[in-house]
Amino acid sequence: MDVRTICLGLLTRGDATGYEIKKQFEGEGFGHFAEASFGSIYPALGRLTEEGLVSVREESQEKRPDRKVYTITDAGRTRFLEALNQPVQEDKHRSAFAFAMLFSHLLPRERVQALLESYIADKEARLARLNTPTAEVQTPGEVFVNGLGRTIYAAMLDYLRTQRSGLPACAEAAE
Repeated sequence: MDVRTICLGLLTRGDATGYEIKKQFEGEGFGHFAEASFGSIYPALGRLTEEGLVSVREESQEKRPDRKVYTITDAGRTRFLEALNQPVQEDKHRSAFAFAMLFSHLLPRERVQALLESYIADKEARLARLNTPTAEVQTPGEVFVNGLGRTIYAAMLDYLRTQRSGLPACAEAAE
């Protein structure tokens, strides 16, 4: 999914500012669907506005610049549903960690161990966030995706924990 489509999807959940959309990418796991920075979100919202797929209103704030709040339009909902009805593209998994592990035999044992421990800690934190109960009612799709995420992180952690002793031995052999 591209950033524009994800922005439309997030706006089906309720009105939001570009900042709030960015926070959803960071905190609610939408980063799994696409990378999104302010440099990609704001231009996407601008194009969506130009195309009439979202509307924008300015709200004044005390001692701060006005904030722009985006709302999906009926045309935006239609476009979003059309996008959801397209064939799903193959998942792309890019991992700097996996790349480093590919060449772990060239790294000092301490570096390999540090990479593994850091990666494990990150995945444990992500799993903990997914396991934290939310006060909001979740849609069946949200329940499904959160369950899928928990399953993936649990399997990843299981693999990393059982395999972590083998990689440092490879690194020692290369020293």
